[in-house]
Parts: sequence; structure tokens; C-alpha cells
Amino acid sequence: MKKIAALIFLLLSLSACAPLALFANGSGSQYSGYKSDFGTYVSSSSVNAFCLSPALRLVIWDFEGFFGKKVVMNSGYRSPSHNGKVGGAKNSYHKKCMAADFFIPGVSKKKLMAFAKRNALIGGLGCYSGRNFIHIDVRKRPRGHKGPVTFGGC
Repeated sequence: MKKIAALIFLLLSLSACAPLALFANGSGSQYSGYKSDFGTYVSSSSVNAFCLSPALRLVIWDFEGFFGKKVVMNSGYRSPSHNGKVGGAKNSYHKKCMAADFFIPGVSKKKLMAFAKRNALIGGLGCYSGRNFIHIDVRKRPRGHKGPVTFGGC
């Protein structure tokens, strides 16, 4: 009996190590029209979800685990020429594989922003009026910042 209890305890302990994002739902009509690219839903074929830093992947998994739904990326990695075409900042974290613009179907932008502001891994947070997505990046926070650097109407 002790061996069975120890085995159950071990399995439960190990399951806690699995990212909750593994259980995030990415099915249903809310995801129709989006394709999966390297395990991440993207809004168009021009979105590069391959080049994401490990820290950025962890943050995305945090969102997916917390909300129980997969994110849909509007923008991931951008080449310098693509970044220029879309009006990105000269030193954009998108060019460094450290930023993503995304939304989660059925989750309000307000809830995404509130979660992002509490997430210690996020260094930058951008919000855009009239758009359904948020921008996050994993830059280092400036000394003394308890939350992410916010810009663009957050």
C-alpha cells in the first residue's frame, strides 16, 4: 500500500511540472481559419512563430495555461525588411525573437493586459486602440520597474 501511495504521489508531483499550456484548448469555431505553425496558432501565413526565444515561449505558455486556450499570434519574428514595412521600431524586439503580438479568442484584451501586468517574465507591454491583440516582449525590465514597461495606450 505504501508503494502505491508513493507512486501516486510521485506521478502527481511530476504532473505539476508539466506546463498547463499542454492542456490549453485550441479547438472549436473560434480557431477556424487559423493555422498552427510550430505549435502556435497564427493569424496569417506571414507570421513567423518559429523564432521565439525560450523566455517568450514560456510567457506564451503562461497565458495559455492561465486562460486554458491557445493564443493566436499576429506577429512573431520579423526580418529587418519586414519590420520596416510594417512600421516597427528600429530596435524592435520582434527582430530579436523576443516579442509577440497575439490575442486569445474569447478572452478580452483587458483580461490579457491585466494578466500581462502581473507576469514577472514580461518586460514590455503594448496595447493598440481598436486592435484586438496585445504586444509582449521579454526585455529586461529597467531597474526599479515592478511591472512591464508599457506603451501604446496600456
